[in-house]
Amino acid sequence: MIRAIVAVDEKWGIGKNNDLLFHLPADMKFFRETTLGKVVIMGSNTLKSFPGGKPLPKRTNIVLYPGGEKRDDCVIVESLDEMRETLRKYEKEDIYVIGGAMFYRTMLPYCGEALVTKVNADGEAQVFFENLDELPEWECVKIGEPTETDGKTIRFTTYRNNAVRDFLGEQPPGNTSKEEIDDENLRKERRRGGNQIGQHD
Repeated sequence: MIRAIVAVDEKWGIGKNNDLLFHLPADMKFFRETTLGKVVIMGSNTLKSFPGGKPLPKRTNIVLYPGGEKRDDCVIVESLDEMRETLRKYEKEDIYVIGGAMFYRTMLPYCGEALVTKVNADGEAQVFFENLDELPEWECVKIGEPTETDGKTIRFTTYRNNAVRDFLGEQPPGNTSKEEIDDENLRKERRRGGNQIGQHD
C-alpha cells in the first residue's frame, strides 16, 4: 500500500523556507520507526532539504527529480511514469510518500492511508497539506492520545482514503493499452477494407 506520512500544524501547514515547521522528538521517532526499512518516495526539494542533500539511511529512497543526475545512494526518476515503473518492483512493500507539498498533492489520490501527526500549534506555514477533514473521500479512522513533546501537544492520527486510485495499475497518460491497440488496428483494417470496396465499385 502507498501511504502518506506527514506532520501538520493546526492549519494543515507543513513547511516554511523549505524546511519542516517542527522538529519534535516524538514525531521524528514515529517517522523513523514507521519508515525504517521501507520505500520512501519524494520530490527533489525534499531530498535537497535533508542534511547534506543525502537520502534517508536504511530506506529505499526514490526521488522524482526531472533532469537530476543518477546517483548511487538513491533512485532518481524523471517522471511519474518512470516513478510508476520503478515502484512496480516494490508493489508488495510498504511505500511512504514523504513530501514535499506538490508531491503530496500529486500522490494523495493514490494513497490508501495518511498517517498524520497533528501539532497543536500554528507554525506560520508557507506550504500546506490537503485538509483531509474537508475531503469527502477521506475518513479519520484513528486518533491517538495527546502526547507532549518539546513543549508541543501532538496526536498521531490515521486517515483512510475510501476512493483510492491504483497508481501502479493505471495506464500512463499518452501510452496505449494492448486492447486499445487491437481496437485501433481493427478499425484500420475495416477502413482499408471499406476503401478497397469503394475502389472496386
